[in-house]
Amino acid sequence: MALSEDLFFAPAHKLAAMLKAREISSTELVSAFLERIKSGNRRLNAVVTLAEERATSEAREADRRLARKGEARALEGLPVTIKDSVITEGIRSTWGMKAFENFVPTSDAPVVARLRAAGAIVIGKTNTPEMTMDYDCDNPVFGRTNNPWNLDRVPGGSSGGEGAAIAAGMSPLGIGSDYRGSIRVPAHFCGIVGLKPSWGTIPGTGHMAPAPAGPPPLAHMATIGPMARYVDDLTLAYNIIRGPHPSTPYTVPTREAHPEQVDVRRIRCAIFTSGCDVPVAPDIRDAIERAGRALQKAGMVVEDVHPPIDDGERLWWEYSGADGNQMTFEVFGEALKQSRQRLRDVLVRGESKSAADFFKISFTRDVWRVRLAEFMERYPIILGPTFCTTALAHDNPEVEIDGERFPYVFAGWPAAWGNCAGVPGLIVPIGLDREGLPIGLQVNGRPFDEETVLAVAKMVEEVAGGYQRPPG
Repeated sequence: MALSEDLFFAPAHKLAAMLKAREISSTELVSAFLERIKSGNRRLNAVVTLAEERATSEAREADRRLARKGEARALEGLPVTIKDSVITEGIRSTWGMKAFENFVPTSDAPVVARLRAAGAIVIGKTNTPEMTMDYDCDNPVFGRTNNPWNLDRVPGGSSGGEGAAIAAGMSPLGIGSDYRGSIRVPAHFCGIVGLKPSWGTIPGTGHMAPAPAGPPPLAHMATIGPMARYVDDLTLAYNIIRGPHPSTPYTVPTREAHPEQVDVRRIRCAIFTSGCDVPVAPDIRDAIERAGRALQKAGMVVEDVHPPIDDGERLWWEYSGADGNQMTFEVFGEALKQSRQRLRDVLVRGESKSAADFFKISFTRDVWRVRLAEFMERYPIILGPTFCTTALAHDNPEVEIDGERFPYVFAGWPAAWGNCAGVPGLIVPIGLDREGLPIGLQVNGRPFDEETVLAVAKMVEEVAGGYQRPPG
């Protein structure tokens, strides 16, 4: 059965409904997406490992379940993709590192296990920069991924393969991870939606970190989260993967999100377009302001107020680098010699802070988080940029904004503060810049209030933008 081109760009929840209604079989759907990957991946290099044989077998079993009344699960028979740094039982998971080039895990990460328990079928793994440590999407195992909007641009990092695959209709739903915008920046660069949940809501075990749950700077600032083309699909996936797991001791119970029950017109939003040392590009500033006006016209309260976020960039660097990268060198040792020079330059062995210094950094971070929380008592939603520019050119170490040049890594401050604070952040496309590249609006909320973030993001999607297909 030849599928309509529109089905490759359909919402994941619509495809799940079609499967349950027997309007299409899982075997047909999985086969079609596998063929689309084989065709479209030549120009993008977004999906780096296919699970064709197993996915085809699981699709046949899903069809048997779908044929038996009452046995279909929430995602029964739906194809999904997973970032290559999140382990998948029986499917190669490399982290973009030569040291893991042939690593095949014997178990699923809890988030993957939960998706599969809901009936999802993993059809492939998506590319990531080496050790998930960059805003590009290049590594010595698979090479670089291109942005479907412009092949000369990066798709973002570190969940760039996932962003490119979803934007190009090669997957309806996927899993990424986010430590300094690694879900949100690819969503912004590729024109899709992505949710970085609050830290503590999603089990992080199985994201290839040096320790099962990761050391404190990772465990307290990173999280796994869903990526898709439509906000409703993020809600669907979030409700499946959230919640405690014994392997990740800091996860907490959270209630199911029902954003449709939130009256967004009662939510007061702060909106901003500047901060820190790197300015936001004019096209992005203009798009955010237009989105704010569209939300006001729709009845929401949106006020131009700068939130107390600027210290988040500095604190992110201090907190994340407190051990001088000593643990990374201890864990990987000689294996790092196989890595790109670009990664080795990032991982220069630094000076470890003393325990007293680390406690002081942690205390300062929490004082700042309290100040932010007090601001969010009045403004439970903060709207702003995701990155200071649209998608970067390949191999470009700098960005140019308002006639000045800056190291590209510092242009990620609009995402970093959300990691440092541990708050949920969601990206919604709100249009294109003058070069035809996507712009995403970041919707941040209070810790553990994914429901309100999802509700406001849905409104943004309806009145200020939403997913568009890339050209070609």
